[in-house]
Amino acid sequence: MPVLLAVLLLVAALPLAAAEVPRAWEREFPATDFSNAAVPLDEIMSGGPPRDGIPSIDDPRFKPASAITDLSPREPVIGLTVNGETRAYPLRILHWHEIVNDTVGGVPVAVTYCPLCNAAIVFDRRVGDRVLEFGTTGKLRHSDLVMYDRQTETWWQQFTGEGIVGALTGTELDVLPSRLESWAEFQERAPADAPVLVPTDPAARDYGRNPYAGYDTAARPFLYSGETPGGVEPMMRVVALDDEAWTLPLVRERGRVETDGGHLITWRAGQASALDAARVAEGRDVGTVLVSRDGRDVPYDVTFAFVFFAFRPDGVLHTLDGVVRAEDGGGG
Repeated sequence: MPVLLAVLLLVAALPLAAAEVPRAWEREFPATDFSNAAVPLDEIMSGGPPRDGIPSIDDPRFKPASAITDLSPREPVIGLTVNGETRAYPLRILHWHEIVNDTVGGVPVAVTYCPLCNAAIVFDRRVGDRVLEFGTTGKLRHSDLVMYDRQTETWWQQFTGEGIVGALTGTELDVLPSRLESWAEFQERAPADAPVLVPTDPAARDYGRNPYAGYDTAARPFLYSGETPGGVEPMMRVVALDDEAWTLPLVRERGRVETDGGHLITWRAGQASALDAARVAEGRDVGTVLVSRDGRDVPYDVTFAFVFFAFRPDGVLHTLDGVVRAEDGGGG
């Protein structure tokens, strides 16, 4: 058998995932087990920055809410309460760092924000007897942040909290209830001494500037080639609860939506879009969505329609014009 043919046959016999691992990935992540993957590796692409090029915040600094003077009332923050302890994480900071490794109410948490998906999600960092610390891979899948943990170098999908490549593939992080709310709304409900995240080095970034100006009114998402069902704009905000979602125009028009699953979705004006104007504080009003069940906050996400259908291909979207499913035909 010719040597070249033998080599080609050997390569063809390798698992697809192993044959497609870029050498640059192996150099960046020498401890990642790329042979163990839950998704096709060709769905993952570089977002531009290298590993930790968008640096996570691992030793967060805080000031009491009463001492904060640079946030406007409409600016968006992630409000988090765990075991009676409440903290706020402004998106003007998460724009530049995307992940904050913190401990709140005795629980190790990862406060995450993917600007390209407008996905603000908080995870419990505990997996079994391990406490993980997360960083950014510099990679995207379906335009969503791919995180990694520094203990096993497993890669994690931020929108789903699932390990997708590496030793912990298939493991799902627990999602904690949080609120994407305006600074004024956080101040209304939180103690005056509630900790608020501040930059570790205020001079390192222009933390009031929006590096994604105009993104949420763009015609197409960044580095995404999929489609959304006909009649649904890919960048339309939706309120996602597992495999079901409601468009923001629907929730805004009704003010409150009671779901068949017993959830209450409410909307009120007063929160700036973090992805609109050149300065975060000047973004157009997209309002604040809250989701509860039996009077208690539950995990939810205010994201874009393309994200919902990319990660929930069997999902159902409620719109002003009725119900839309992925099989209803390609669009935007």
